[in-house]
Amino acid sequence: MPLAQVPLWPEQASTIAPRVDALTIFLIALSAFFTIVIFTTLIYFAAKYRRRYPDQQGEPVKGGLQLELTWTIIPLLIALGIFAWGADVYFEVAHAPDDSMDVYVVGKQWMWYTQHMTGQRENQGLTVPLGRSVKLTMVSQDVIHDFSMPAFRIKMDVVPGRASSMWFKATKTGKFHLFCGEYCGTNHSRMVGWVTVLEPTQFQQWLGSLKVDGSPASEGRKLFLKYQCATCHSGDAQARAPLLENLYGKKVALEGGGSVLADDDYIRESILLPDAKIVAGYRPIMPSFRGQISDVELLQLVAFIKALGPGQTPPRIEEGEPPAAAPQLQPQQKKP
Repeated sequence: MPLAQVPLWPEQASTIAPRVDALTIFLIALSAFFTIVIFTTLIYFAAKYRRRYPDQQGEPVKGGLQLELTWTIIPLLIALGIFAWGADVYFEVAHAPDDSMDVYVVGKQWMWYTQHMTGQRENQGLTVPLGRSVKLTMVSQDVIHDFSMPAFRIKMDVVPGRASSMWFKATKTGKFHLFCGEYCGTNHSRMVGWVTVLEPTQFQQWLGSLKVDGSPASEGRKLFLKYQCATCHSGDAQARAPLLENLYGKKVALEGGGSVLADDDYIRESILLPDAKIVAGYRPIMPSFRGQISDVELLQLVAFIKALGPGQTPPRIEEGEPPAAAPQLQPQQKKP
């Protein structure tokens, strides 16, 4: 490939990409500027203050307060400016808009598996609509992976045992590279795919053309019954735990004062560490599901609770067959 065709970096394909590139260019230019200044000054001083004859003695150097303050304050202000600029970009990437389209991502050796909220699934790929904010909630089934999309200028480690999230809004249609940016084992190089950006109407047609498996929310409902969550979160007179209908996005009053927003992190924490935050008016009787539920199942349960509307709490029923009648004891024979 001719050198002219080798790009300095991938094309910009998201709303955050220009901001990330601007910060990157500034840091490169700043580093180049100070490199030139420092080495030019070093060469100049080496030539000007060189020893001119063998017995020459250097003169004592007196400190200057003004010079010390100058080369301390100016770099400090530059560093604080870089920090503020970088923090602004980071917080934009870290906080997804409220109207974002949710997509679940699972990383495992050596494949990316994605699922839309309507049930459509993809392997080694992600299809999204143009101009729509997309929030990715990601978990790993084995080792540390890294979901990296260079054209969108975003990447995030996917760590076992916890959920990571990030978002983007595509500004161009087409296909863009998807990588695992963290060495994850023998076939790490095969953990690649494509992000396909379609026009909104084409995206809806694409969704309709795929087979719809169980959506995360519907699979979460099965888990809600499997783990007998409806026994306590029943919403009737026998309920021993808070009603979960319309919980997501609301403030939850806590025992001892204070409140917490019922977001994804709070729901996950309540499932894994139920004693961490006790809801006001209830006793800490919920068991922990840490080690009993997989990361994928946790995503599905959270999806179900997020979607749970008024009157949609499953009834307390047994899905399995009722137990068989207890066997009758055989009467003991009398000794002759």
